[in-house]
Amino acid sequence: MGPPASRKTPLTAQEFDYIVIGAGSAGCVLADRLSADGQSTVLVLEAGNHDRRLWINMPIGYGKTFYDERVNWKFDSQPEAQLKGRRIYFPRGRVVGGSSSINAMVYCRGLPADFDDWAQMGNPGWAWNDVQPVYQRFERPVDADGVAGPGGALFVSDVRQQLHPTERHFFAAAQQTGLPFTEDFNGPMPEGVGRYRINTRHGMRWSGADAFLRPALKRGRVQLHTGAMAEKLLFEGRRAVGVAYRMGGTLHNARARRAVVLSAGAIQSPQLLQLSGVGPGALLQRHGIGVVLAQDQVGANLQDHLAMSYYYKATEPTLNNLLASWWGKLRVGVQYVTTLGGPLSISVNQCGGFVRSDPSQPRPDMQLYCNPITYSLAASKTGTQIVPDSFAGFILCFQPCRPQSRGRVGIQSAGVLDAPLIEPNYLTHPQDVAQALRGARLVQRLSQTAAMRGLIREPIAPSLHTMDDDAMVDDFRARASTCYHPVGTCAMGPDPATSVVDSRLKVHGMENLYVVDASVFPSVTSGNTHAPTTMVAHKGADAILLAQKA
Repeated sequence: MGPPASRKTPLTAQEFDYIVIGAGSAGCVLADRLSADGQSTVLVLEAGNHDRRLWINMPIGYGKTFYDERVNWKFDSQPEAQLKGRRIYFPRGRVVGGSSSINAMVYCRGLPADFDDWAQMGNPGWAWNDVQPVYQRFERPVDADGVAGPGGALFVSDVRQQLHPTERHFFAAAQQTGLPFTEDFNGPMPEGVGRYRINTRHGMRWSGADAFLRPALKRGRVQLHTGAMAEKLLFEGRRAVGVAYRMGGTLHNARARRAVVLSAGAIQSPQLLQLSGVGPGALLQRHGIGVVLAQDQVGANLQDHLAMSYYYKATEPTLNNLLASWWGKLRVGVQYVTTLGGPLSISVNQCGGFVRSDPSQPRPDMQLYCNPITYSLAASKTGTQIVPDSFAGFILCFQPCRPQSRGRVGIQSAGVLDAPLIEPNYLTHPQDVAQALRGARLVQRLSQTAAMRGLIREPIAPSLHTMDDDAMVDDFRARASTCYHPVGTCAMGPDPATSVVDSRLKVHGMENLYVVDASVFPSVTSGNTHAPTTMVAHKGADAILLAQKA
């Protein structure tokens, strides 16, 4: 909870200028931008609780929060027919900061062509030349020596001096495979392999809450309610006027004078719209929900990155050697406590890149990772835990950048606590199967270079080395999983028949109702989605503020 409201214009108990639902990456930005004039009042509702936890603040701690229901919604998809009937795990942040408090902190804007695609799909103002200045406005780069440059509130750190030395094998293998090198995936030449920049400051996670929400709370114009579950949007006709939410066992109503903004993410923003009567008419009627606006696109257009990992035992020490034993944990723990440095201060996603799986591709179509660790899952008193293996090992991973399959999110009942049905429909587009095969072939080529053979003691089964094309695709269907980048379920576009919001992120056919989060992406960006979600939130806030002046 932030400091008390200014005495000049005290906040009324349940009426605000703006209501923002969700304190994730986007919601934190909105709280900051919508209250920046020092006069406007903002209510931010977050279903989760505070983020001041050891395993959130310590960068490598996301391995602990990955299955922690105290900070994670822990959704599952419906059985996926093209993935051998498997249910795919969908972790989503249930905590202040949202998924920016539990993610792997990799910061990639996306490739410039991703945003040119958005503009070409009928969304003026969203081309690369439009969004690049927005990124530059809120980013604050930190160089390899830990010195922060000028800029905005979101720290983007170059941590190359702390990366594991096994990276040299990956870079040599990439060179032997003919892949280019880049200094910065967010720079003018993003194509190639290189080192990932991450959202940390002084060895600690720097989430959306750190960058944007906490400064906003200090103004005294923002109220943050945690443990507050939004149950239903309130409408007068087709005008959004507020929200009903439950906190501490009591149902509250809050009204918004100017706008209600959904920032609950690609899974729960469409869920709340549907629960409130905005969604596919037949679905709403089936669950006894009065239809405010029949809109079949609410929950449609779900897109996500499928990632595939290959595990290897290594010929030299990796992070396993430090993190799997008690003495290693003690050593790195002391290092972190005394210096805020070492392996605990960074992500295990250390190097990788955006590359073309073969020269015929018109632009990079694969994202790569090389992580100096392998692990397994184990049960514990607090639930499932990620446990580093006892032997030296590493991972090579790829994800196709721009999948063509489209899925859906839909309510399974009229109850807000009933998880929505997530149906990604992975690999239902034949192009995605071809992409999976190209990615597997690329990793196979990398693993067979002289440089990588020097690091590989032996592959951990199933071994990519012995697979033909059919076996590669079958293995992908058996083991691939989400890279945690769901987007698109309230897609932006000019036509209500194919989209949910317009280019100003206002819901088609509704007044004073906006969606501002990753659900508005008309197509998934080529890489990690935290950076573009933060950009979308800044542009969304600008559009909302401009509408108030009209």
